[in-house]
Amino acid sequence: MRLRHKPWASEFIAEHSQYAIANPEQYKGKWHEVFGNHNPIHIEVGTGKGQFLAGMSVQNPDINYIGIELFESIIVAALQKIVDLQLPNMKLLNVDASHLTEYFDDNEIDRVYLNFSDPWPKTRHSKRRLTYKSFLSLYERILKKGGEIHFKTDNQGLFEFSLISFSEYGLQLKFLSLDLHNSAFEGNIMTEYEEKFSKKGQRIYRVEAKYMNEVE
Repeated sequence: MRLRHKPWASEFIAEHSQYAIANPEQYKGKWHEVFGNHNPIHIEVGTGKGQFLAGMSVQNPDINYIGIELFESIIVAALQKIVDLQLPNMKLLNVDASHLTEYFDDNEIDRVYLNFSDPWPKTRHSKRRLTYKSFLSLYERILKKGGEIHFKTDNQGLFEFSLISFSEYGLQLKFLSLDLHNSAFEGNIMTEYEEKFSKKGQRIYRVEAKYMNEVE
């Protein structure tokens, strides 16, 4: 994906620090203070332009959402949505997802969303996929016991890789759809990519995977 440089992005992000959180490592273990409540916290890794997370925030006001996006030129679009909709239960982090444990404490997060992640199709790049075992280990640390990953993609190869990765890691596969938009699933919030691909008639794959580490 070719990114268009936006010279005003840094200033816009700084002007809305109540939504785009600078230095998030200082809030590790204290995100309930940032939101001002003890509601569940769901994160989206690779939030893109924020359509999914903004929609979830409106649909579920009693859940706190944090979107994580590496590219400044993209995250400003998500920030604009929060500003326009005035969403108190949505925050953004302009950080690298490979350092999640620097920003969140063990057992602090309730759910992880992965939507239309980069498939990194070359075998030698498999470790970069957000469903690779090293990332699954990161999610397990920050998630509460029995936490879940909800994953959507249009890429069949990435979906098949992810199912194997989840299973080998020991996650329980719950809801699984090979054609989400022609399934009985209700309450789906689409991402920008999802709208684009579904209009072209492409299948959308979705799975919910649960960590089997509940306290006995």
